Amino acid sequence: MKSNSQVILALDSSDIPSTMEMIEKTREYIGIYKLGLEFYLAQGKEGVKEIQKRFSGIEIFLDLKLHDISNTVAGACRSIADLSPRFLTVHASGGSKMIAAASSSLPKVEITAVTILTSLDQEALLAMGFKEKIEDLTLALAKNAVNSGAKAIVSSPQEVSFLRQHLGKAVTLITPGVRPVGAERDDQERVMTPKQAIEAGADFVVIGRPITKATNPKQAAEAITASLR
Repeated sequence: MKSNSQVILALDSSDIPSTMEMIEKTREYIGIYKLGLEFYLAQGKEGVKEIQKRFSGIEIFLDLKLHDISNTVAGACRSIADLSPRFLTVHASGGSKMIAAASSSLPKVEITAVTILTSLDQEALLAMGFKEKIEDLTLALAKNAVNSGAKAIVSSPQEVSFLRQHLGKAVTLITPGVRPVGAERDDQERVMTPKQAIEAGADFVVIGRPITKATNPKQAAEAITASLR
């Protein structure tokens, strides 16, 4: 039976045993697990399949943040089609053709466009030559991505309300950069609590270290999930 939790747990580990252990500890309260580059580069498709075989009741958020020419991204998408993740991330800044190529290659997967990393703030964007306000740039990237076939958007929680207002209810909004009250910010610059992010319009919040580094991950997952009700 799948959990209907709005928490996506980020499994930032490169080895299978510790990844499985964390799923085992938290799956009563978590239904979607994020596997990122650290895991995928170490374990590849077979590692993902092993996780799926062991835990048939969970869904996978495959966080590869693809960003390349459309032909290459289309090929990359086809290469992981048999994994059937619920979500697959691409960078929204890859543009219309790239996002459309991903979407057409995996029509049953929610292609998820990452707008601006939550580790970046306005000062960092200015240093890279982006003069637009973060919320304006985020909205432009999100609109273009949705119009190109993306079904979900990743953004900072601080832009979620703005995006929901302009994108409507059909688009799935996912936000990292959430921290429970009292938790360390780590490498996140633009943060909210999980409850604040959901109230602002997010469908899902991505949480990692506040659960995975907790003394009791199961208890932490239970408490955070309960805080969203």
